[in-house]
Amino acid sequence: MSRPLPILVFGASGQQGGSVANALLRGKRPVRALVRDMSSAKARALAEAGAELVQGSFDDRASLQRAMEGVRGVFSVQPSSPTGEVTDEDEVRYGVAVADLAVESGVRHLVYSSGAAVGEEPTGVAHFDTKARIEAHIRTLPITWTIVRPATFMEMLTMPGFGLDEDRFTFFARPDQSMQFIAVEDIGRIVAAVFAGPERFGGQTFEIAGDALTGSELEALFSHAAGRPIAYARFADDVLAANPFLAKLTELMDEGPVAGHADLDALRRIEPDLKRFSQWLAGTGRDAFAKALGAKDGWAYNRA
Repeated sequence: MSRPLPILVFGASGQQGGSVANALLRGKRPVRALVRDMSSAKARALAEAGAELVQGSFDDRASLQRAMEGVRGVFSVQPSSPTGEVTDEDEVRYGVAVADLAVESGVRHLVYSSGAAVGEEPTGVAHFDTKARIEAHIRTLPITWTIVRPATFMEMLTMPGFGLDEDRFTFFARPDQSMQFIAVEDIGRIVAAVFAGPERFGGQTFEIAGDALTGSELEALFSHAAGRPIAYARFADDVLAANPFLAKLTELMDEGPVAGHADLDALRRIEPDLKRFSQWLAGTGRDAFAKALGAKDGWAYNRA
C-alpha cells in the first residue's frame, strides 16, 4: 500500500501548529512542517517525532511552493501583530498567499485557524479583523476549506500580569459573565478530526472551545488549585481608561465576540476528550499556574 500523503502544518514550532502536528502524528498521519531553523530544538523535536521538515518562511514563496508539493492538506495559521514580529498587513498577505498556493498546488483540504472574536462585522481590533479578511478570501477559492475559530486559550489565564502573584485575578468578564476557553492541545485534536472528515467539515466555519466559565467560577477554581483564596475582579475602570487595547477587548466581551459562542456539546461529539478548565489546571496547566503565582512580570498579549 502506498504511504498516505502528508499534511503541511504551518506554525508547527508554535502553539497551534505544534498542537496540530502532535495530534496528527499521534494519529499516525504523516506531517510536513515548514520551519525557519532546521537546527532549533523545536525543529529537532518535530523531526524526532516523525515530521518531515522543510526549511522556509512566509516571505519565501519558493519555499512555500516546495513545502506544498504532494501534500493532501494544509493547516494555515499566521503570526499576528501582538507578537511584535509582523504587521497586520503582513498577516493578511501571508494568509492569502498560503491559501492561493494551496489552490495552485492541488491541495485537497485547507484548514485555516482564525479567532473566536471574528465575525461578519469588523471588531475594530486590527488583528481580529485581519483574520476576517483572510477568511473572506478563502471562501472565494475553488478548494475544500474549513475555518476554525479558537476561543481564548486557557494558557492565557496563567500569563503574568493578571495578579495571581498577589492572590487575585483580573480579567475581561464580570463575576457573573460566562466566557469560553480552549486548551491549546485540544485545537490539534479538533483539527485532526476535521482533516479526517473533509466531506463532513468542508465549507464550514465554526468556533471551537472546551469550557465556559464565569469570573466567579474562575475564582473558585484558582482558589482551590492554589490552596488559598484568589479573589476575582473585572479590570478596574482606571486600568481600562489607561489601556485602550484592554478597554476595547472588554467592550467586545460585553458585546459578545470575545465571550465565545461555540457549541460545546457538538464539539464533544467530535472530540469527547476536550479538556474542562479544571482538568487543564490540574494537568497540563499546573506548572504554568504555579509559576504565575510567583511571577512579577508585566502583561503581554499573544494569541497567535
